Amino acid sequence: MLELGPTETAAPADLVKDVSEADFMADVVEASQTVPVIVDFWAPWCGPCKTLGPALEAAVQKAGGKVRMAKVNVDENQMIAGQLKVQSIPTVYAFWQGQPVDGFQGAVPPSEIAAFVEKTAALAGDADGGLADAVAAAEEMLEEGAATDAAQTFAAILQEDPENAPAYGGLVRANIAMGELDQAEAILNGAPAEISSKPELEAAHAQLDLAKQAANAGPVGELQAAVDANADDHQARFDLAQALYANADAQGAVDQLLDLFRRDRDWNDGAAKAQLLTIFEALPPQDPIALAGRRKLASMILV
Repeated sequence: MLELGPTETAAPADLVKDVSEADFMADVVEASQTVPVIVDFWAPWCGPCKTLGPALEAAVQKAGGKVRMAKVNVDENQMIAGQLKVQSIPTVYAFWQGQPVDGFQGAVPPSEIAAFVEKTAALAGDADGGLADAVAAAEEMLEEGAATDAAQTFAAILQEDPENAPAYGGLVRANIAMGELDQAEAILNGAPAEISSKPELEAAHAQLDLAKQAANAGPVGELQAAVDANADDHQARFDLAQALYANADAQGAVDQLLDLFRRDRDWNDGAAKAQLLTIFEALPPQDPIALAGRRKLASMILV
């Protein structure tokens, strides 16, 4: 058994957050992969919302970190409300593992609010042995450069839960960080079908593709000189973008690929767009480089 320490932890300070369309993906969809998230759709002019909202917040705080809450002002975030078919407020949804799984509309008695929060908190179960905390610890190791330790921890988590997508993605990224690209690919190929399309594994696929490219990336200086000498040398610009990403300059790579797409979007069967999408997939969902790059690419496509 994986030794994970005590399961009692202090409740995080951000159990209840105001969430907008810009951070809905990170604070609701992605966050609900490990902790259930209750989403309260409300508006300042809504009378019942003024009663329901505080009661929900109190119940979520009482749950001690087993569930989180996102407050979405429908007046300011009409797109999200429309996508989730919110037709009246207050509307409350419970998200678990990226999907809405329960919900209700209108004001309800305090006893029903408490029962709803308890039911939502139970979605994650108490039998995970603290695996979410172990994943977080392994991610911290990886960020600090201790890739070997991270890989060992991710592997131990997978022994406990073979379908733990965050641990699978983490194990792949740890092997990439160690330069073990063949092993990373083997891990990806061996992932259970049930989680093969999870965001964590799709991101790991993209990161592995970029890592393979990095192994053959040319010298940045020479490629930059080639582009400076001939701005229409599309292959040189594409190769420069690969080399920049290989040298940890994601912003530079995105800029070069956007420029290439602007000059000739159909070059090499749309290679610039495909490479941009691979980089965006590899970056964290709310990474500012990915967010800005996606917006710029979308604006170019619509021209």
